[in-house]
Amino acid sequence: MTGSTHGIVDTLIGLPVFQAEWVVWLLLALSLVSIAVMIERAAFYRRHRVNIDGVRAALAEKLAGNDFVGAAGLLQRHDSLATNVVLFGLRDYRKGPDSVEDLIIGATHKEKQRYDRRLGLLATVASNAPFIGLFGTVLGIIRSFHDLSGNLADASTAVMAGIAEALIATATGLLVAIPAVIAFNIFKGQVKAATIDAQLLSRVLLAQLKASADTTEVGP
Repeated sequence: MTGSTHGIVDTLIGLPVFQAEWVVWLLLALSLVSIAVMIERAAFYRRHRVNIDGVRAALAEKLAGNDFVGAAGLLQRHDSLATNVVLFGLRDYRKGPDSVEDLIIGATHKEKQRYDRRLGLLATVASNAPFIGLFGTVLGIIRSFHDLSGNLADASTAVMAGIAEALIATATGLLVAIPAVIAFNIFKGQVKAATIDAQLLSRVLLAQLKASADTTEVGP
């Protein structure tokens, strides 16, 4: 029975899945994917950046003069989360502030999907790369002790060399995960900042619409 079990173990360890090298290659592939996502997202956020203070001042000036067409034209010149959200509500300003607020809330969720795109992949790599690396280390240690069982004469050198090689997978996993975590947190911060900017511009629009509604109600 022992010989049969030993034969099964030898067969399993001889399979490619029990080689730690493929884990390292997988981690390197995940690293390239995450780097590509980082570059694409960084370029996206840079391209859609907007001077929110300047836009807010210009928008307030247009709305104060009831120039809603001019305000829409101002927002159309920018492609950002804040301007797109407010523009979506501004196009239906005649429906009143309550309806516009509902439209803005819906548009915010839609725009956030565009800004959050591919960040889930970064989060997945950041959270799972260390475990993948640890899996490779476990495979390497298993193989090292298996090789040791057949060569007791040079046991110390075999174990140390095998464990050192196996730990490369863990180190690679951490090396892949750490930049992904940092990039994910930075990008989520930018999405949060863009959402706050959208809320600021939205309040400018809603305040003007409510003021106009109040003026109409108390007018002759």
